[in-house]
Amino acid sequence: MAVQTGLGEPRGPWYVSPELDPDGRGGWPGTGPDGTPRRRRRRPGPVVAALAVVALSTVSGAMAGGWVAGRDGGVGPAAASAAPVPAELVTAAERTVPGVVSVMVGGAGGASASGSGFALDDEQHIVTNDHILAKGGGGRVTVEMPDGRRYAAEVVGREPASDLAVLKVPPSAGLTPLPLAKPGTTRVGEPVLAVGSPLGLTGTVTAGIVSALNRQVRLGSGRHTAVQTDASINPGNSGGPLVNARGEVVGVNTAIATIDGSGSIGIGFAIPIDQVRRTADTIIGKGG
Repeated sequence: MAVQTGLGEPRGPWYVSPELDPDGRGGWPGTGPDGTPRRRRRRPGPVVAALAVVALSTVSGAMAGGWVAGRDGGVGPAAASAAPVPAELVTAAERTVPGVVSVMVGGAGGASASGSGFALDDEQHIVTNDHILAKGGGGRVTVEMPDGRRYAAEVVGREPASDLAVLKVPPSAGLTPLPLAKPGTTRVGEPVLAVGSPLGLTGTVTAGIVSALNRQVRLGSGRHTAVQTDASINPGNSGGPLVNARGEVVGVNTAIATIDGSGSIGIGFAIPIDQVRRTADTIIGKGG
């Protein structure tokens, strides 16, 4: 009989990047020895990659067992029957990806962890999960921008009880802050996107719906209410935003449920945006 493990687990999902040295120094090829950012080799634009993932998530069921167009331009039966990607989700992805970053933490003794985060305001504050910093041993924090630039990040403050933390990068980062949904406006059944860097794949977007509200799970050091979603959340998504079709953040992706230790099974949890807003405001007020 399958045994549920990790339900609301406050220490996942996380991801340890092969790009990070165990001691957290020099592991980001593109970051100078003084921590200043250097551009690395250009990759496909994150928005393009994100939209591709949205399209894949939406039509993958219809594509199963089908075949793709040949070189003569013919269209296979699966392609012909595939439903178009909803325009509002494409627009939401375009608006969200520029404000989402990868977070990497390296500490002494081989401790390291990776996750995601997003820009909260024009002052370049970034919201992420505290468990990423904890798993990284409290080491040096580096943030990768959507365009590949990397910055050493200041830890403004941490709140383990709610599994939230706030980082800050220099104004030159120029991150686009994401709009936050108004408290009480999230509805069960509405479409949402999970945005982040699962397995280090920056700018990844997956689609789903809000499965439930006020779900009691363990987040941080205590039990809290969470937004449940079936949008695919995997290691590295921690700290990234869950956004609605208007591009508004409805929660911070922070945990998944697993069966027998497997990966995502379509049950993920996000910290509700009203709690995120309160905690972030408190941290910023104390830490600057």
